[in-house]
Amino acid sequence: MPDRDDLAARFETHRPHLRAVAYRMLGSLDEAEDVVQDAWLRASRAETASVENLAGWLTTIVARLSLDRLRTRRSRREDPIDMSIPDPILSSVDGVDPEQEALLVESVGIAMLIVLETLSPAERLAFVLHDTFGLPFEQIAPIVGRTPTATRQLASRGRRRVRGATASTEVPLRRQWELVDAFLAASRDGDVRALIHVLDPDVIVRADAGGGTTALGRTRTYSGPAAVAEQAMGFRHLAPGARRIIVNGGAGLVVFAGDRPYAVVGFGFNTSAITEIDFLLDPKRLARLDLSMAAGPPGS
Repeated sequence: MPDRDDLAARFETHRPHLRAVAYRMLGSLDEAEDVVQDAWLRASRAETASVENLAGWLTTIVARLSLDRLRTRRSRREDPIDMSIPDPILSSVDGVDPEQEALLVESVGIAMLIVLETLSPAERLAFVLHDTFGLPFEQIAPIVGRTPTATRQLASRGRRRVRGATASTEVPLRRQWELVDAFLAASRDGDVRALIHVLDPDVIVRADAGGGTTALGRTRTYSGPAAVAEQAMGFRHLAPGARRIIVNGGAGLVVFAGDRPYAVVGFGFNTSAITEIDFLLDPKRLARLDLSMAAGPPGS
């Protein structure tokens, strides 16, 4: 058996990748950390001398542990559409931290994570492992207990569901900031016409104020420019407390009420409008976030 210290050192080199896999699967930073730690405990007790591809073996362990958590989560959820906004990855507007960049592999926006929550656990695992991390279906199939052909079909169904959730990655960050700044200015000025102009006709807003017992809390949803504008007008007094921040690789905001964080806001975009706005309002989850990297007000 390899020396435990040597195995620990090799495990640490793979930790960023393993966290990225678990985060994509679970949408929760705390759960991702727990899964990676559980994977280490299993690896440290296993006979690894014959393991030729340690990264692949560890990825399989993390995938199985994540799948178990997803299945447990689904069985406990009373309402199949009851979900929360996933944990955001926050970065300074000056650049993404290398460790965070590993978590955001190929850009995993809030919109993508929310769509992934609508997939079955097996669909999510097949899609994430194959389309994001390039694992062959022959390696994924034993994890989900399907044939490679059936696993390919799982990934295909997942792919169809998430199509469109990656549109924001095609919008340059400068254009994203232009849209966010226009949205914020219109909200601050109470200009409903300008606000509607910057919103896509199919815009959707989610507001997660917490109340759940796990990473899956209860989220209120609004759709359409008129409904979104009405909600925005109700909170226009908070617009001066908005600060720029990168949310999962895209333009976002942290909103403060005085010196207290009120919300983290993520956006989805196409080239001409905002397509999605996600408000994380849960005070307990906000308290766990490092918001010190938030920049000054837009335009400052």
